[in-house]
Amino acid sequence: MTIEQRPVPSTTIVTGAAGWLGTALVVRLAAEGRALRLGVLNDAERAHVLSVAPDAAVVVGDISAPGVAAELLAGAADPATTDVLHVAGIIHPPKVSDFERVNVGGTRAVLDAARRAGVRRLTHVSSNSPFGVNPTPTDVFGAEEPYRPWMGYGRSKMLAEQLVLEAHAAGDVEVSVVRPPWFYGPWQPERQTRFFTGIRTGRFPLVGDGSNRRSMAHVDNLVDGLVLASLVEGAAGRAYWIADRRPYPMREVVETVQQALRQEGYEVNGRIPRLPRLAGTVAEKVDGVLQARGIYHQEIHVLGEMDKTIACDIARAEEELGYDPSVELLDGMVAAIRWCRARGIEL
Repeated sequence: MTIEQRPVPSTTIVTGAAGWLGTALVVRLAAEGRALRLGVLNDAERAHVLSVAPDAAVVVGDISAPGVAAELLAGAADPATTDVLHVAGIIHPPKVSDFERVNVGGTRAVLDAARRAGVRRLTHVSSNSPFGVNPTPTDVFGAEEPYRPWMGYGRSKMLAEQLVLEAHAAGDVEVSVVRPPWFYGPWQPERQTRFFTGIRTGRFPLVGDGSNRRSMAHVDNLVDGLVLASLVEGAAGRAYWIADRRPYPMREVVETVQQALRQEGYEVNGRIPRLPRLAGTVAEKVDGVLQARGIYHQEIHVLGEMDKTIACDIARAEEELGYDPSVELLDGMVAAIRWCRARGIEL
């Protein structure tokens, strides 16, 4: 199959540019010498993105607020050769209503601005959460998986993805969609650092026997897939799972982080606590009750997922985009640990 790529856009616009994925993406695009317009939430995020892309134009504001998306897109020198990479979103919010406000409202605002500006393509970052969890331990999500959204986040990302695909079908904006699972690697937030610390100290538990599988994506692999989805001619109107080459059993994930920590000279407890699967089931039920009341509790939500299989098939991305994930789990975890050490982040 011939994979045709478009020329690099005259301007690349990135929403959510200061986040984990956003930063990794901006670092890559700046290294390529692209003309960048970056959307960030506040002045602290503005300083952060300028530290990695000093020549970028930056617009500060909540992407869901009136006028912010329009301002961000208005600065493109030639909208017809401008691409938008819509990375902005919220995963662990202060309150459940933020899912709808940011993930759905922000996407609607970006779509409206992209339509009015007449941009070349908008590439939307979705999630595995609109598809829930795999119904059986051996199942993997396929390219045309039906929606089964997981809690408030999953519903909001489903609605956002639907908005994007509907806009393409209506001829309003050309789009492509990437669906990443749990990712890891440099620029990680504090919650991922806690994950490493919990494993190093022997306090991070497996829920069940650890055989449940999780697709994961190193941020470099994810950036590769996102850039390809934005440039490949045939990606218009298509959605792609972007992940490492294979799903990993949760026990392998924990043991690999232990190995990476030891390899980098850290003292590792070696203990892997176990919780019964019932703990995950109870946490899932409690999470559902809390979210129905507008309350989001990050630890309960995460625990409710930890015994589940969430695995996807990247075959469409490999075939249609030429996606070839080069970073594997051990090397990726080592890179993340070295990134933390270089910045004085204690594990």
